[in-house]
Amino acid sequence: MAFSGGPTRVVPTNSTSAMAQFFIVHPNNPQKRLIDQAVRMVASGAVIAYPTDSCYALGCHLADKAAVERLRAIRELDDRHHLTLVCADLGQIAQFAHVDNRAFRLLRRATPGSFTFILRATREVPRRLVQAKRDTIGLRIPDHAVALALLKALGEPLLSATLQLPGDDAPLLDAADIRARLERKIDLIIDAGPCGVLPTTVVDLTGEEPALVRLGRGDPAALGLAA
Repeated sequence: MAFSGGPTRVVPTNSTSAMAQFFIVHPNNPQKRLIDQAVRMVASGAVIAYPTDSCYALGCHLADKAAVERLRAIRELDDRHHLTLVCADLGQIAQFAHVDNRAFRLLRRATPGSFTFILRATREVPRRLVQAKRDTIGLRIPDHAVALALLKALGEPLLSATLQLPGDDAPLLDAADIRARLERKIDLIIDAGPCGVLPTTVVDLTGEEPALVRLGRGDPAALGLAA
């Protein structure tokens, strides 16, 4: 794969008529200028597809209601479905979720990595993103250079969902598939090579003991949990 970069125009379309931009980035050393362009697009309302250590994901700015609605529409998710705040570090998780000492020890052990943690949301999380009955939110820190570069440049979490389209049995594997299926529904595709098809392992940390909600790419044994 050649990592020559992508187009320089930064105009989120927010429509289904224009074609998504396509950035080819190095999976280990992503080009700063392309990361910066992607961040400007997110800040302007873009919905993007980007790589993580588990699967490709859809992402948008957590405070942009229109972008969140577009993301949910692509996945056909109602407001009862947890979206995930993908964070750069433990400091961001602590800003958006209540983290006690026990939870912090588990988070430090398992991050960055292919885990999503359910925690009680703080007031920093827009109420429309919180699971209403439990006041919870999903959060994770990916172990992927491109995702982490995006998050660090953005300075706040990306609101995200696994890029598995309605009716599909698995997430989309690579950027070419995403382009074929979504180039008129999203604003940017970041191609860093194929990702996996296993979503994250989901662990609920809101009870007295950690609870395995979904077995995925992350090994629950790292948290002392049985699969």
